[in-house]
Amino acid sequence: MKIDWSSRGRPRIYAITVLGTAICIAVAFVFDSYTPSTGTWEWGSDPWNNVIIPLLLAPPFFFLLLSKMRELAIAHQELMSVASTDSLTALLNRRAFTEMVDGYLKRVEQANGPPRGALLVIDVDHFKSINDSFGHESGDEALKLIAGTITANVRDTDLVGRIGGEEFCVFIPGQTPDRVVTAAERIRAAVNEAEFVANGQRRTLTVSVGGITFDRAAPFSDLYRMADQYLYDAKRNGRNRVELAPFDANPDIMPTMH
Repeated sequence: MKIDWSSRGRPRIYAITVLGTAICIAVAFVFDSYTPSTGTWEWGSDPWNNVIIPLLLAPPFFFLLLSKMRELAIAHQELMSVASTDSLTALLNRRAFTEMVDGYLKRVEQANGPPRGALLVIDVDHFKSINDSFGHESGDEALKLIAGTITANVRDTDLVGRIGGEEFCVFIPGQTPDRVVTAAERIRAAVNEAEFVANGQRRTLTVSVGGITFDRAAPFSDLYRMADQYLYDAKRNGRNRVELAPFDANPDIMPTMH
């Protein structure tokens, strides 16, 4: 079992409380043993006070102080999570997803390594009809089901985000184009096979997937614009399909239509 020594872990509180108390005892002995008039060190008249008093005062002080600091650290983490997470699906929100992808690409570029991977843009087909037929609550359940299905069919190192509405993104670092195609088809098929029931009726869900593979550095905005174009192609070519292509540094971007 891994011990949590972070500012949010209780073991840190106990360890620092013990260490702090020991330091207080040591400091008490130092002050009590030193005689300024003679400049010498010797035991005080009642050395046990140097142990008893710190043991009575130091542990409660350190424990209370560190417990409050732990609560603040937990609250900060929760605020950061709220700021970066989509409240409905618990996926990364658009801002957090964008920053994490850009951050990864910059780190790889600075390390002089060839950035390789893919960006997928996934859109739920005919989502408006789900809301119109079964209500927005069922629409929300469909989005949560799709989000969970996507997450279950990617690697732990891949990033999944909800970009907005019924649109999701998956960033797949370090994969070859063949494996990206396999991953995209796996996601599409898994959503198509997912069990979604609304108002007692089973409804088949499908998604269209557009994506690009890349082997050189590019900002997220450029990757997204081109992947979104291939999503448009997937929609235009019949939906419930995958359209992938290599990244083009100067793509002829058309307006996106969903």
